[in-house]
Amino acid sequence: MKLYCAEDYDAMSRKAANFISAQVIMKPDCVLGLATGSTPIGTYKQLIEKFNNGDLDFSQVKTANLDEYKGLTKDNDQSYYYFMHTNLFKHINIKEENTNIPNGMEPDAEKECKGYDKVIEELGGVDLQLLGLGHNGHIGFNEPDDSFAKGTHIVDLQESTIEANKRFFASADDVPRQAYTMGIKTIMMARKVLLIVSGADKAEILHKVICGPVTPQVPASILQMHNDVTVIADKAALSKFTQQELEQL
Repeated sequence: MKLYCAEDYDAMSRKAANFISAQVIMKPDCVLGLATGSTPIGTYKQLIEKFNNGDLDFSQVKTANLDEYKGLTKDNDQSYYYFMHTNLFKHINIKEENTNIPNGMEPDAEKECKGYDKVIEELGGVDLQLLGLGHNGHIGFNEPDDSFAKGTHIVDLQESTIEANKRFFASADDVPRQAYTMGIKTIMMARKVLLIVSGADKAEILHKVICGPVTPQVPASILQMHNDVTVIADKAALSKFTQQELEQL
């Protein structure tokens, strides 16, 4: 596991965008696993800027998003389909048919989950998976549990996740209670993983993820077992680490 300390959120976003840019330049037809939420917005802005400057070409890139709320239409401004098109896709030259996001309106959970796993398989797997980190250690919508989920599945969102996401909705009652998400096995099969973390409110959970035991109660802790993980975090998110711990990583 490689750990990089950035001065602040903007520096973290620039470094993450540089990391993703290198992947696109090295393999123009790469498969990017993408994340939503507030953390990657700065990274996406940086990627858009690089594209506008002529430094990046996304015409051959394919993407697979981690998750989508169940029951939200694509045009709902809180759907992850809407998020990705607003914050990245419509600003770059990626082809619509090369972007993949779970269908939140598919009522048949088994059909959607098997179908999305097949999509990722047919893409040849994910070259670089971008991840944010939930306050309870979730990645994608893989919530703390008694075991690690494997493939794409439907999940009941925990109250802590609903509480964290309610700021995007009119009220907590409007936050969907379920979501489709890539499983831990799918995430772990990505050739590279990039975890980005910002803010003092993530400091305690980030320390557990990197320095604590591997446990499904802290889903992101499984990343300790991946052979190519890069963590880019700002100083605030790394505030619970001792100097010795940082030097050992």
